[in-house]
Amino acid sequence: GANPPPPSPKPTPRRCHHHCRRRRARPLEAQPPGDTTVVSAAMICAISGEVPEDPVLSTNSGLLFERRLIQRYIEDHGKCPVTKEELAMDDLVTVKTNKIPKPRPLQAASVPGLLGMFQNEWDALMLSNFALEQQLHTARQELSHALYQHDAACRVIARLKKERDESRTLLAQAERQIPISAAGPAPVAAVTNGKRGFHRSNMSKANFFVCFALILFPGYTALEDEVGPDGKKIRPGINPVIIDELTECNSVLSAQRKKRQVPPSLAPIDALERYTQISSHPLHKTNKPGILSIDIHHSKDIIATGGIDTNAVLFDRPSGQVLCTLTDHSKKITSLKFVPRDELLITGSADKTVRVWQGNEDGSYGCRHTMRDHGAEVEAVTVHASQKYFATASRDSTWCFYDISTGSCLTQVGEASGQDGYTSAAFHPDGLILGTGTSEGVIKIWDVKSQARVAKFEGEVGHVGTVTAMSFSENGYFLATAALDGVKLWDLRKLRNFRTLSPYDPDTPTSSVEFDFSGSYIAVAGSDIRVYQVANVKTEWNLVKTLPDLSGTGKVTSVKFGADAKYVAVGSMDHNLRVFGLPGDEQMEEAKSESAAQ
Repeated sequence: GANPPPPSPKPTPRRCHHHCRRRRARPLEAQPPGDTTVVSAAMICAISGEVPEDPVLSTNSGLLFERRLIQRYIEDHGKCPVTKEELAMDDLVTVKTNKIPKPRPLQAASVPGLLGMFQNEWDALMLSNFALEQQLHTARQELSHALYQHDAACRVIARLKKERDESRTLLAQAERQIPISAAGPAPVAAVTNGKRGFHRSNMSKANFFVCFALILFPGYTALEDEVGPDGKKIRPGINPVIIDELTECNSVLSAQRKKRQVPPSLAPIDALERYTQISSHPLHKTNKPGILSIDIHHSKDIIATGGIDTNAVLFDRPSGQVLCTLTDHSKKITSLKFVPRDELLITGSADKTVRVWQGNEDGSYGCRHTMRDHGAEVEAVTVHASQKYFATASRDSTWCFYDISTGSCLTQVGEASGQDGYTSAAFHPDGLILGTGTSEGVIKIWDVKSQARVAKFEGEVGHVGTVTAMSFSENGYFLATAALDGVKLWDLRKLRNFRTLSPYDPDTPTSSVEFDFSGSYIAVAGSDIRVYQVANVKTEWNLVKTLPDLSGTGKVTSVKFGADAKYVAVGSMDHNLRVFGLPGDEQMEEAKSESAAQ
């Protein structure tokens, strides 16, 4: 009779709850096999771009990494590879994933899909092969270039070793290879026997460096902008080959001089006595008048003049025409010289430069070399007898020896105690002696081979005032120097002054002095032009002719004899070149008489 217990309620809500959960999960379970879109978007390593095997998550940036890759990066850098923020291993959280194997991709489930995969792989292989071929070609080119460099280096090393071995046989002549830029006083005997001591104390650091370079490598050539420890430019020096060339030239010219006779075509004294102005040519500018230097190309009878107007003018005397005007200098031209062998003209200027000009067939000249080795005005240019070298003297108290063909300065010579600049210079006709004059009236004689000073005239035996000009006689014995106190004549055999010509008053300087090529006459220029007959040491040098200064300035600056002293070219402080000689009719009669005599 007891009432039965009421039936338990049906768990409908609970079943509904589980049913709903299963329904929500069904879409994931129903995901087709091989569809990895969701996994690929989420499970990608930020470093490798691949699905990681042991993924870890950065709590700082939320990026996913392969554990082994991010661990190595943190050990090396201590930062996140993407955000570059500080990152430690403690900031990484392991991501737990399902261990179910990765299903096969959809493309591999059909033949067309496989063909597409194979095509993609083939394309990638071809692109990779093309890139490898390009890299191989580049590597071959680099290897070829490296082999060429190696071969060239081996050749250079072999050549240097050969030169080093050859130089060891020249140690006895090492002192000749030292470019002495600060030569001190040396006894005459020390140079005449051709030997000088090899002492470190006689050289500056720069010269000592060059000495070692020349001993080890005779072919060594210092660059123009190469400087030594003392800050001075390094010069290659006058090497033994050049010294032998200078010595040979000296021997040949000395032998020829002993046999040389006065040419019968030389103008006689009575002809010089009748010289008068035969022509005048306005070659330079009138606003900057003044001709400072003259030289003559004897074989072509071309006269070159250098003026205050910064121009050099080449004048053809027979035709009376100007061949060309050289205008590259920026200041007055102080000295110029012809080099007839190669049809060159060398000019020195107050702009501190020296220029070598090359003559052309049409009579024009072009600048071939420009030298900027001096630090002050270039006052003198003189050409060696071989016509392969020349020297310049400057107010910077140095003189330079140049190779004409290359325009390179082989050596620059000065004295440590030298304060007065050079104002004149001239080579001896044999080429082994160079004379220089200074602004203080000092005359210095140099041995070109060793660049050592072998004689010095100063004080009572020297000049008063600036040495304006100097000229060696072709007989090889006499040197004439000009200054405020006149012209001094020196006997080079005894190194003494044997005569002084004082044609002008004490306030009138002698501006120029010049021997003719035969050594028979000497011309002196100051307030006028005076021509003397050359005699010997004991005989008086007689005045032959006085030519007036027709410029009206009272200052003749330069004088030059023509071939066989047939005329005298004169430059003054006006803009005209004047030529003195025999008048036309007398000149023709003189030529006829010479022909009859021959």
